[in-house]
Amino acid sequence: MDINEVLKLADSLIFMKTGKHLDHLQEAVLRGTVEGKTYTEIAAETYQSEGHVRNTGSELWQILSKELRQEINKSNFRSIIKKVEFNDFSAENVGHVTVNNVNFCSEATQTNKPRYKKKKGRSQPYQYLGEIPEISGFYGRQEELKILENSIFNKNSRLITILGARGIGKTTLIVQLLQQIKPQFDYIIYRSLCFSPPPEVTLRTLLEFFSKSNVANPLEANPLENQIFQLLDYLRKYRCLIVFDDLQKLFSSQKLAGDYQPELESYQRLFKLISEVNHNSCFLLISSEKPREVAAYQKKDKDDPILVLRGLQIGAAEALLKEYQLTDEESWKTLIDTYNANPMWLKLTATVIQELCGGRVAEFLQFETPVIPEALADLLNDSFKRLTDSEKAILDRLTEEEKPVTLGHLCKHMSISLTDVFNALHSLKSRFLVEAIEDEKKTFFLVNQVIREYTTRSRSHL
Repeated sequence: MDINEVLKLADSLIFMKTGKHLDHLQEAVLRGTVEGKTYTEIAAETYQSEGHVRNTGSELWQILSKELRQEINKSNFRSIIKKVEFNDFSAENVGHVTVNNVNFCSEATQTNKPRYKKKKGRSQPYQYLGEIPEISGFYGRQEELKILENSIFNKNSRLITILGARGIGKTTLIVQLLQQIKPQFDYIIYRSLCFSPPPEVTLRTLLEFFSKSNVANPLEANPLENQIFQLLDYLRKYRCLIVFDDLQKLFSSQKLAGDYQPELESYQRLFKLISEVNHNSCFLLISSEKPREVAAYQKKDKDDPILVLRGLQIGAAEALLKEYQLTDEESWKTLIDTYNANPMWLKLTATVIQELCGGRVAEFLQFETPVIPEALADLLNDSFKRLTDSEKAILDRLTEEEKPVTLGHLCKHMSISLTDVFNALHSLKSRFLVEAIEDEKKTFFLVNQVIREYTTRSRSHL
């Protein structure tokens, strides 16, 4: 019996006893026990005190002992579970469990009457994942996964914003996260905002989804404010994980970053209430632009964090390149640095290397300037066409500089006002097109090699 079968068995038994499914910590205790970990190790991995983990384990062993009619503790759980034959893992009907050739029938099966009223629906979470893209590979990001799980399960964060440059792997990270934690939720919903849907449409879609699963709570035609509070009722009643991807599509083009389109400003009200009102659910917002209000939420409530994704660690980036069967491994680090360890940039470039250079990285890197494949240029163009004139002017200036420059240097050499320099530079950072590095008491600004080359090429085409 593998670990997933063990968890499924335990979840069914716990559900029959308590009317609740395994929570994140209970699952971690069971998983850690099967893997031979100590309570101390489990506590460290789950960011919980060892005493709390021990108490959780003790409660689990008591319930499982009663349901299996055999003394179970942390020491003997692995040996006993190996002898279990579990014929029906459905929480609707736990069925028969056989231990040491003795068959036990759960009380619910014996009486045909459930001891606890189940949540409406299935033992598995309701899922609305039709728009979610498939991921072809997941590299590294284990630390980021731990941060997100800690925020969701231990800090009970209501609103988490995942930010980063285009192609950095934000959606890929969240898809991987969903696969790992989906059993802990009643509802899992993924929505892309790539077509800039009005807030009324998004809310109605969510409420229609909930109402189809809850006949007793039919959807009613309500104004926007009522829709928001109706959604909050569901978020309090159920444990929901809702993902909004492509948040940047709600923002105005050719204005500073994070400025909502006028007809979409009600999203701010929605996110503000989700962040402030007490409920049992979590929203994940994915964006390549930082919303202006996010910083205010984070400052006021540290349990609603911002996770900014940077480039892959060298080992993860090399694992990605291996998938493309590239040669000249001694040149891989140069390739990774050139393309900022951005997984999408590396994938698009690796495809070109394979097709035009036979996979030889050294041959591809013989040129002084980075090559920008057309698919990568299209990706960057989508970001650049959203820029203001002031932002374009600053990018042009930074591209001309041979090394990182200070804010004072930038202001001195720009023809726009000081206020415009500050605002535009801040906006470029919020779009992840300009990087800042700290050195002693000064901050320096620069653009990476790909952005530099793309900006230079775009300027030459004017």
